[in-house]
Amino acid sequence: MRCCSVNELKAKEVISEKNGCRLGYVNDVEIDLQDGHLVALIIYGRTRFGFAAHECDWRICWDDISVIGEDTILVHAAPPPKPPRPPKNGKGQKKNILDGLFQY
Repeated sequence: MRCCSVNELKAKEVISEKNGCRLGYVNDVEIDLQDGHLVALIIYGRTRFGFAAHECDWRICWDDISVIGEDTILVHAAPPPKPPRPPKNGKGQKKNILDGLFQY
């Protein structure tokens, strides 16, 4: 049996087998305290405006991991779909926050 530390897991890049998409690096793990087994890998989504609030975190269950290699981890999971972009106004531009301040 080959063992791996959490720090070694954090250095590995997680890649989806379904579409070859790079999901990111392992940021955290979930461990079952009763059994001492690894339950899931956690990959943080992008931060917004430099704050700690993440758009979407990925929780990859142990059963979804197919191979843990030297540099990468291959998983069956695919990334969740990106949220839709906000609609544009009739001119094809995003609405400016200053538009409602001035009346002509």
